Amino acid sequence: MTPDETWDPRRAEQLVEMLRALARRIVDLDRGGDLLGESSSLLRAMGDIRSELFRYEVRQTFESPEAAEHRRIVEEARGWTPDETGRDEEEPWRKPDGR
Repeated sequence: MTPDETWDPRRAEQLVEMLRALARRIVDLDRGGDLLGESSSLLRAMGDIRSELFRYEVRQTFESPEAAEHRRIVEEARGWTPDETGRDEEEPWRKPDGR
């Protein structure tokens, strides 16, 4: 996994703070009656936050090749059932007649 594919806790905290700061700004502008008057600066801020939020979502759902292989093995094993021929599982190379 490359460094750009990871999302450290510090970066997640920064994103949360960006969202909270935007929320506070919207509330403050609304109280002052200037919410629509600052639409262009709000759009810029929302665009920056949207980009970071998208990166967060992509990184949170990123699956490394190793993790994908482990998941595949587990899924494959979930459908496994013992051989119904009655053969000894310790000697799977033997034919059903014991040879």
